Amino acid sequence: MLRKIFAIAAWLSLAFIVFATLSPAGLRPQVAPAGLERMTAFALTGLFFGLAYPRRRALVVALVLCSACVLELAQLITPERHGRLSDLLVKLAGGVAGILVAQGLNRLRG
Repeated sequence: MLRKIFAIAAWLSLAFIVFATLSPAGLRPQVAPAGLERMTAFALTGLFFGLAYPRRRALVVALVLCSACVLELAQLITPERHGRLSDLLVKLAGGVAGILVAQGLNRLRG
């Protein structure tokens, strides 16, 4: 049951990231400095996916990190948005951090 909740949280967080990344800047919610928002969003997404699918580490890593890359590239063709390598690196760092925390928690849970 807990994994199902984490799976729902994972997919919802990824959907929110897609919306926030590709929507016009005026529609995007902003609650903290942009770098912190990016890192936190991908850290939580990595954490949720890692907890939802603990036996599929490679798939989780690929999904979270490729999502960051694809979304950053998609901003290059979206009006009012811009893709930057520095933004991508922050997102990747957050995703990796979240996945590593999930792996640690999964080991503790057995």
